[in-house]
Formats: sequence, structure tokens, C-alpha cells
Amino acid sequence: MPLYAIIGTDKADSLSDRLAARPAHLLRMEQLKAEGRLVLAGPFPAIDSVDPGPAGFSGSLIVAEFASLVEAEQWANHDPYVTEGIFTDVKVKPFRHVLP
Repeated sequence: MPLYAIIGTDKADSLSDRLAARPAHLLRMEQLKAEGRLVLAGPFPAIDSVDPGPAGFSGSLIVAEFASLVEAEQWANHDPYVTEGIFTDVKVKPFRHVLP
């Protein structure tokens, strides 16, 4: 199955809203993982730190298997970070895993 990168960009001062939506977001990530379709996922810290504290995050990256670009876009558009308005922009792109 092809891979797709989902890149979401957070709105300004998103941390409290992000934390509120996180359990529902993680549930969807766990579902992809259980299906063996999740390659990697995680947030972009807003500052150069593993734990950005109150600075929060500037967005997220998900790389996962989907049957098509349309399916990946539909999946992304139903993520709580989208439906709750945390992401101001979402890009979905075909991804080719080369290394490692």
C-alpha cells in the first residue's frame, strides 16, 4: 500500500486546544498502528527542545499507508486536530520511504 505524509500546521497559541483534542487524536493514531499502517507520527516542537513546555508545538507529521491520496486526505480531514481547529493548514503528499 502506498505511503502518504500528512503535515499539519498549528494555529497560534494552540497548546491548550491541542492538549484537549490529544486523546481523540491519539486514538486514531493507535488505530493506524494496530492496523500496521503507521510508519511514524509526532509533533514539531515550536522551539528547539524535546519538551517545549508552554511554547507548545507548531504542527505535526504523520506518515502512514493509505489506499490512495484521496483516502489519505479524507482521513486527515477527520482528525480531531482538524475538526477542532488546531491545524490551520493540512497538506497530504505521496511519500516514498527510501532510508533506512
